[in-house]
Amino acid sequence: MIVGSGFGGSVMAHRLAGAGLHTCLLERGKAWPPGSFPRSPLALQQEGLWDPSEGKHGYFDVWSFRGLGALVSSGLGGGSLIYANVILPKDDWSFVEETVVDGPRAWPVTRADLDPHYEAVREMLRPVAYPDHLVATTPKTVAFRSAAAGAGFEEVVPTPLAVTFPDPGEEPGAPFGSPADNLHNSQRYTCRLVGECDAGCNYGSKNSLDFNYLSAAKKSGLDLRCRHEVKAFEPHDGGYRIEYVDYTDAAEGRPPAVPPERKTMHARRLILSAGALGTPYLLLANRSALPTISHRLGTRFSGNGDFLAFAKGIRDPADQTRGPVITTAFRTPTYYMEDAGYGAFVAWIGEMLQMPRLAWAAKGIGLKLLWRWLSGNQERNLSYDLSQLLGDPRTIAGSLVMLGMGREEPQGRLSLRDGRLDVTWSFRRARPYFQILREGAAEIAEQLGGRLEDNILWRLNAVMTVHPLGGCPLGRTVDEGVVDPQRGEVFNYPGLHVADGSVMPGPVGANPSFTIAALADRFADGILAAEGLR
Repeated sequence: MIVGSGFGGSVMAHRLAGAGLHTCLLERGKAWPPGSFPRSPLALQQEGLWDPSEGKHGYFDVWSFRGLGALVSSGLGGGSLIYANVILPKDDWSFVEETVVDGPRAWPVTRADLDPHYEAVREMLRPVAYPDHLVATTPKTVAFRSAAAGAGFEEVVPTPLAVTFPDPGEEPGAPFGSPADNLHNSQRYTCRLVGECDAGCNYGSKNSLDFNYLSAAKKSGLDLRCRHEVKAFEPHDGGYRIEYVDYTDAAEGRPPAVPPERKTMHARRLILSAGALGTPYLLLANRSALPTISHRLGTRFSGNGDFLAFAKGIRDPADQTRGPVITTAFRTPTYYMEDAGYGAFVAWIGEMLQMPRLAWAAKGIGLKLLWRWLSGNQERNLSYDLSQLLGDPRTIAGSLVMLGMGREEPQGRLSLRDGRLDVTWSFRRARPYFQILREGAAEIAEQLGGRLEDNILWRLNAVMTVHPLGGCPLGRTVDEGVVDPQRGEVFNYPGLHVADGSVMPGPVGANPSFTIAALADRFADGILAAEGLR
């Protein structure tokens, strides 16, 4: 039994089902085929957010803790539905945490241990660098690369992207593959360069997990059940008894009249892949059934150093709606910095946030019309005046979004407060790291002729992560971690495994999806060996 279909659960499902093991995967969210992701603010409010207690079964799940917020996904394919497609490995020199809350410590796996698994994952996700023939027509890519070079950041790294791009001379949006190749039975199209990766790709251009690992696992006999949320589990009869709720017939858009009925299943092996918030929560909430679990449960939590920065007032407009969300990165010993984009619908929302300016411009147009009527001026062409309502190069077009991530200290701790997940995490302790990253972003902004503008969370001494990690860290022993480094098996509980971002004993540094998948592939090897299938 696998709980969750993100980068850990999907890899596990493919490997175990492909080896002939009877495998069932429970995913709390829905399947999201191409064309189903909402785009308008109203549709996003009605269909895009996750809170089944309020009748919401969307794919964005937002968490808020003291000093730290987190955005994760709910749906078939997990985080791959909303990630920015970047497939970067963990740097080989970063497998030792230099300064952590409980002292310096090397990870119990090395880059050499993971390299064959990185390669196996690469073959499935098929990442490619952003093609040269598209770079010249992507303003944000040109601007970011130029600024990085001008600021002296010499180590620009390729950002392989799990996206199918058009070939040279081919128009974006060309169909490829066969609908029969994927579990959605949907036609896929090459990337249309519309910057909507993080909101779900409506064209099937992203090589998200539903199009590769999960489709292959389904063909191998995977018992795949969407809209099934695990609530509790306990050791039982040589395996595990699992309680879950089934949202298949839930009425969406309004709170349920009564709590959904809990149902039960039994499994010989239980693999938790519910993410770095979901998995620790399940273990903490069911801790009474696991009395000898490691005291390290909930420790070594971090946001992977995620930081959102804005260069405002730049010289040349950088159309951030053109291209995929991320195309380029530069690396320092402390952090990565990447360009970022967004869909046109986000740009429209951004312009609407300039309502005071719009109201003032509208007032000016009204006064012009009144003067022309009073003076008898017959000029009717208002095209220029109306253009002032549709955008200001100093606002949306005159900005560049940057995403930073890196070697934040894993000082957070997860626990339960009144039955709800809570995080103890110190912004003050993390601030020196974020200040280094912020200074790098300021140098990029200066090179672009603009300035760094802090986001509102920074002003509130808080940050937002889209890469929560830790809580069930790897360890060589039960005193060092929650799970072993060979099979991801929970110490003292044979047959109970964890395969997701929660097993990281520290930040990955780069975008962590690739490393999560590689570790899951390694754990699958260990499980198959224990089953006598390797």
